[in-house]
Amino acid sequence: MSDKGTVAGPARPRPSGAAAVRQLVGASRPISWVNTAYPFAAAYLVSGGGLDAVLVVGTLYFLVPYNLLMYGVNDVFDYESDLRNPRKGGVEGVVLDRAWHRTVLWSAALSNLPFLAFLVAVGTPASTAVLTVSVVAVVAYSAPVLRFKERPVLDSITSSTHFVSPAVLGLVLAGAEPGRAAVATVVAFFLWGMASHAFGAVQDIGADRQAGIASVATWLGAGATVRAAMAGYAAAVVAMLAAGWPGLLAAVLPVPYLVSIAPLRRLADDECERARPGWRRFLWLNMVSGFLVTQLLIAVSLGRL
Repeated sequence: MSDKGTVAGPARPRPSGAAAVRQLVGASRPISWVNTAYPFAAAYLVSGGGLDAVLVVGTLYFLVPYNLLMYGVNDVFDYESDLRNPRKGGVEGVVLDRAWHRTVLWSAALSNLPFLAFLVAVGTPASTAVLTVSVVAVVAYSAPVLRFKERPVLDSITSSTHFVSPAVLGLVLAGAEPGRAAVATVVAFFLWGMASHAFGAVQDIGADRQAGIASVATWLGAGATVRAAMAGYAAAVVAMLAAGWPGLLAAVLPVPYLVSIAPLRRLADDECERARPGWRRFLWLNMVSGFLVTQLLIAVSLGRL
């Protein structure tokens, strides 16, 4: 008996190291690792960067620690809404038990610090500014008080920054000039990112409203958000056309995303979960788009275009 007259239960076993690794990996969303590491590596190499320490360290940073910071912080502070969200618990995000919250936050902070120190040391004031924007956007999206994810439109802008800023950092670290092709590509990528975030938020309208969380989708409604995402993808096509040859070839890439979500353009709020298959198609389209971008970059580097 305890001194308060209650029966003491068995001592809770200490979590093993293997269990901790599984939780940390799950919290970092492995399916999304390439979405931040690839833009950095591709931008750095295309802009004249070499196979050097900056490439290796930067790619490793945006592969795992960056994603652990981004999604781990989100899992901790979105715990209550995640419990109500039917798509959580798989590749699209874990429901992180409270017992792991402190471990995830400390691991995210400590794993980021050495990489950030290196990138600041080898960079310039401009690259450090880009890196600062990137990290602040990651934390501000989910952290208490700031909670950019609960500020409609700013949520989509911040989410897009998560994926575009690694590419911008790669460009700046490689010393790229802000020419027409680079600017058009960054703008198109940013518009694509905003559209993708907005569409992704549609399927969570019900869970977010139950949890009292605002988003661009809870603000606009399901159908209007889908139409806004379609407009974003269309704008990305137009922006990419301004890149000139051969970059304008990539203008076709946002088109399948637009076509994929078009049937949902009149979706009612109470049917928001019907958007989930469209989101799964989005995840597959990312893989196809990544492959096509790689082929385009290879062709350009070999002088075939």
